[in-house]
Amino acid sequence: MAHSCCVDARPGAESSGLWSLFPVTVSVSRSPHSTLAQFFMFLYCKFLWRTLKFVTRKVTGRCEMQRICYNNKPGARRTLKIESSLKFSKSGLLQSAVNVHADSVEKTIDVIMALKKINPDTNPQLAISLQASLYQIVGYRSLVVEVEKLRREPYDCENPDHEEMLLKLWRTLRPESPLSGRISKQWCDIGFQGSDPKTDFRGMGLLGLQTLLYFAEHDKASALQVLHDSLQPRHRSASKDEASQMSKAEWERKKSDKAIGYSFAIVGINITELAYSLLVSGALKTHLYNVAPEMPNLVHFQQTFCYLMQEFHRFWIEEDPCDIMEFNRVRERFHKRVQRQLRNPDMALCPHFPASHLHLVNL
Repeated sequence: MAHSCCVDARPGAESSGLWSLFPVTVSVSRSPHSTLAQFFMFLYCKFLWRTLKFVTRKVTGRCEMQRICYNNKPGARRTLKIESSLKFSKSGLLQSAVNVHADSVEKTIDVIMALKKINPDTNPQLAISLQASLYQIVGYRSLVVEVEKLRREPYDCENPDHEEMLLKLWRTLRPESPLSGRISKQWCDIGFQGSDPKTDFRGMGLLGLQTLLYFAEHDKASALQVLHDSLQPRHRSASKDEASQMSKAEWERKKSDKAIGYSFAIVGINITELAYSLLVSGALKTHLYNVAPEMPNLVHFQQTFCYLMQEFHRFWIEEDPCDIMEFNRVRERFHKRVQRQLRNPDMALCPHFPASHLHLVNL
């Protein structure tokens, strides 16, 4: 039997405004078939898989780590397999390798090589490849912790650093329009819901503000274009009199108008939540392992947000929704599309902005 419920993801949130369009659905399913499948998977991992590993090592003369590094190209394809091998190893030392601190990576590689009885002098490239993958693994784990910390930090209007970031966001997006005051209806011009934006950051905390500011500062042209487009409402249908006065070209253009209007800042905070959910679920490992040569960091996450923000904007226009009330449907379709892309171990989400310094792993 499946049970589902919808909740507002914001701590202490109210079901009002655009946030009421962003529920989180949780489904729990249990069946005898799934329990049986889990049992057989346990047997496979516990006995058959390890037997196959033993036989393969005897035949090839290489341990699993060697086979992974020599048979898979650098990036997610290799690192994901190394991560899985370490996690499901019967050795406690190998299992703990994925949780070491970055400062202990080199020492951990020496331990792995010794435990696997691999001569580093005759396998110098193996140590380099393992080190690169382990840096990615521990870096991803550290990134999750850092992002979660930012998400849990509430926006504090008494904190001058928080206030400066918020005001900088306004100055970057509206350089020609000075704010009339800290509390102002002008904030609605960049997509906040009311006169004080702090209430809109309750769901994603300081993380929501940081991602918006990064987008505005590091890809200003794209951010301004998305903001401009988001302010364009869907054109109303032309009346018969108006249609009769239009040229054929104008009429065709009118018929092809797309719905664009949405609240830039609110949608940006929601896309931050989407990026966050991809990160904590592990789905972003594919992308980050393919673009971060060593340790994924906050900049990689922020650049990923910029990519997702621009792609969602394009997707929204392509979907041509009737109004903002279709946001949930469009967002869910977009989320599923990104998830499908990330199932490809060779996938690297490529940001469309010049500030990107992402490079494919070449170790």
